Amino acid sequence: QVHLVESGGGLVQPGGSLRLSCAGSGSKPGLFTMGWSRQAPGGLVASITRGLRKSYGKSWKARFAISRDPDDTVYLQMNNLEPEDTAVYYCFARDIYGSGETWGQGTQVTVSS
Repeated sequence: QVHLVESGGGLVQPGGSLRLSCAGSGSKPGLFTMGWSRQAPGGLVASITRGLRKSYGKSWKARFAISRDPDDTVYLQMNNLEPEDTAVYYCFARDIYGSGETWGQGTQVTVSS
């Protein structure tokens, strides 16, 4: 069983930055891939495997960066934030087969002046 705890959301002005964190615990196989997704519109924001292979959704790669610690904590560095980035961001984890998906409780990111 996998447990995910997210932190780091909040209110930021346009052009600002935030860093989201997601601490994973529990079954190591279930934490092979970790990442972030958001409510529509958007879907996948970014993911990273235990081997540090990264994937980004849509056009976020230019402004967002995902990273991961050996202790299965994943970070999403969000730079030059835009009002369109406002959403609830959910951390997720999957096993190596892409199944056994677990979701965090979500963290709100609001970009507004």
